[in-house]
Amino acid sequence: MKLEGKVVVVTGAARGIGREYARYLAGLGARVVIADINDCAQTLELVRSEKGTAICAKLDVASAASAAETARMALDAFGRIDALINNAALFGGLKGGRFDAISEAEWDAAMAVNVKGIWNCCKAVVPAMRQAGGGSIINIASLAATYGMPYGLHYTTSKAAVIGLTRGLARELGRDKIRVNAIAPSAVLTEAAREFFAEKADKALETIKLNQAIARNLVPSDLLGAVHWLISDSSQLVTGQTIAVDGGTVMH
Repeated sequence: MKLEGKVVVVTGAARGIGREYARYLAGLGARVVIADINDCAQTLELVRSEKGTAICAKLDVASAASAAETARMALDAFGRIDALINNAALFGGLKGGRFDAISEAEWDAAMAVNVKGIWNCCKAVVPAMRQAGGGSIINIASLAATYGMPYGLHYTTSKAAVIGLTRGLARELGRDKIRVNAIAPSAVLTEAAREFFAEKADKALETIKLNQAIARNLVPSDLLGAVHWLISDSSQLVTGQTIAVDGGTVMH
């Protein structure tokens, strides 16, 4: 489970769950690229205050050129890329509601970031992973896809696409010793979750919690162990999987 010296790119790391990934991994000795379209200075300061090694990269995942530039910055700073956490997603900025009330612009935005964004970032880092002799890609899916969340069909559909992308890419990259897996968390107590559910947030989070076998809402730290394991060499033969971290809501 050692991560010392591994270079990990974390997208969407300016706040919330992404920030927790960056902090945690840097604390284990990984060298972290904190990538986000928003200012990631606070995350960088936090990591460095805890004696971690990291750099910031301005990243718009919907842009292939921006993803390629982030990979270049990682290589310039650390010489290699061992892992990518595709955490960046549109969630809090989306409006929930009936499927036929979702605007075309919102639908397209969800797909551009949540699906195309992962594709762009994978394309950007895979050459470096091949050069390094292998790597681990972790795509953040969602309970929305595995359960079938209504009244947010753009988000639910985008996260279902992430699972398909994960499986297909795992088969393509296996020969390169690059593993591709997904994590499907239940709703996590973050600013983004409250933004998405808006005035119905308390009721929605309570309903989600009560549908879990372990009736407690997730917090960002609940996802760290799964991410740690998937990056580490302890999961060398695990690929193409979607691991539910959802308190026992969807059971396969």
